[in-house]
Amino acid sequence: MNPFHRRAAGRIATVTVLLAACASPAAWFVSRENAEKEVVAFAQEESRRVLSVQGRVRSAEPLTAAQALEAAHLLTGGLFEIAEIYAADGTKLAESVTPAGHLLEPQLPKHGTPKYLNSFYENLALPNNPSILRVFVPLRDAEKGPVTGYFEGVRVIPTWQHDQILSDAFIVSLMVCLASLICGAAIYPVVVHLAGENERKTRQVLESHIAMMEALGRAIAKRDSDTGAHNYRVAWLAATLGEALGLKGSAMQSLIAGSFLHDAGKIGIPDAILLKPGRLDDAEMTIMRTHVEQGEHIVTGAGWLDGARDVVGGHHEKWDGSGYPRKLAGEKIPLPARIFAVVDVFDALSSRRPYKEPMPFDQVMRILQEGRGGHFDPTVLDIFTQMAPRMRDQLDGLDEDATQKLMTDKVLRHFEILA
Repeated sequence: MNPFHRRAAGRIATVTVLLAACASPAAWFVSRENAEKEVVAFAQEESRRVLSVQGRVRSAEPLTAAQALEAAHLLTGGLFEIAEIYAADGTKLAESVTPAGHLLEPQLPKHGTPKYLNSFYENLALPNNPSILRVFVPLRDAEKGPVTGYFEGVRVIPTWQHDQILSDAFIVSLMVCLASLICGAAIYPVVVHLAGENERKTRQVLESHIAMMEALGRAIAKRDSDTGAHNYRVAWLAATLGEALGLKGSAMQSLIAGSFLHDAGKIGIPDAILLKPGRLDDAEMTIMRTHVEQGEHIVTGAGWLDGARDVVGGHHEKWDGSGYPRKLAGEKIPLPARIFAVVDVFDALSSRRPYKEPMPFDQVMRILQEGRGGHFDPTVLDIFTQMAPRMRDQLDGLDEDATQKLMTDKVLRHFEILA
C-alpha cells in the first residue's frame, strides 16, 4: 500500500469510527425515546378509551366523584399503578392506587393544580424503580374543545418491557454503527480510484513541466558548453548538498528548478561575449552580468517555475556583499542561491568549456577555500568540502545520459513522481 492509500485509509477509517461513535449513541437515545413515547401514547389512548367507554369524556355534564372513582379503578391494576382524575378547575375528583403505587407515591415529585392543555409525560428514575413514566392527559369532549378534566397516571415499566426497549435501542444503534462502517469501506475504493486518476493526470502535467525545464536548461547550457551535462551535474550537486543541509519540499524543488535554469538569461547574451576566449573587458562584463536580470524575467510569471528565481537571481551574489546584481550579503542571500553558488563554481572550474580546460580537483578545492567567508557561505562550503570527494567520484567519467539518469532519481524523489 503506497503512502497515499495508507493516509486515505487512515482518514476514512478515522471519520467512519467518529461517525459511528457519534451516530450510534444518538440512534440508541432516539430509539429509546421513541419506544418510551409509544408506551406513553398507548397509556394516554387507553386512559381516554376507558373514560370514553364510561361515557364521561364526551358528556357535557361534569364528572362526578363517583364516576371519576369508577374510571380510576378501571385504569389501575394493569396499566397504571396510580390513577388520578381532576375536574376542569383542577380539583381532584378521584384517585386509585395499587399496593405498588402506595410505595411509589411518597417518592413522586409534587405538582400544583393542573392547567395544561396538551398531553405530556415525565420519565422518572426513583430508587429501586429505574423506569417510571408519569402521564398527564387533558380530557376534552372534542379534539380541540375545552378541557373538561385531567387524568394523571403513574406507570411502572415492567422489567421485560424495559429490557425490550433497551434491546431494540441497542439493535438500532448497532445497525447505524455497521452502516457507517460499511459506508466507509465502500467510499475507500472510490476515493482511491478518483485520487489515482487525479494523481496520474497531475504526474503527467508535472512530468511535462520537468521535461520542458530540462529541455530549456540543456538548450541554454549548450550555448557555452559542448553538452547539456553541466546542468544535470550542477542540479545533482546542488540537490545532494541541499539534502545534507535539510532542504525538502518546495524549497528543494525550487533549488532543482533554479539549478537547471540558473543561466536562462544567457539566451540574451551575444555569442561574441558568451563564447569569447579569455577575460572579458569591463563593457563586455557589464553586458554579461545582465543575464541575471534577463533570467529573472524569463522565469517570473511561469507559475511553478517562480521558485527558480531565488537561484536565477541570486547565484552571483557573494557572502560578503560584493556580488551582483543586488549586492546582497550573508543570510539575506536565499539559501538555495548560496548552495548553488558553491556547486556552480565547483563545476565550472572542474569542467571543460570551449574556452578552457578542466582544473585538477585539489586546485578547485583550494580556490573554493579561498572564497570561504568572502564569496561563499562558510557553513555551506564546509559541508560541501566534506562531501566533494564522494560526489566527484560518483560523477567521474559519466556522460550526459548517465548524468541525466543520476539527476532523474533526485527529481523523482523530490517532486514526488512515482516511477
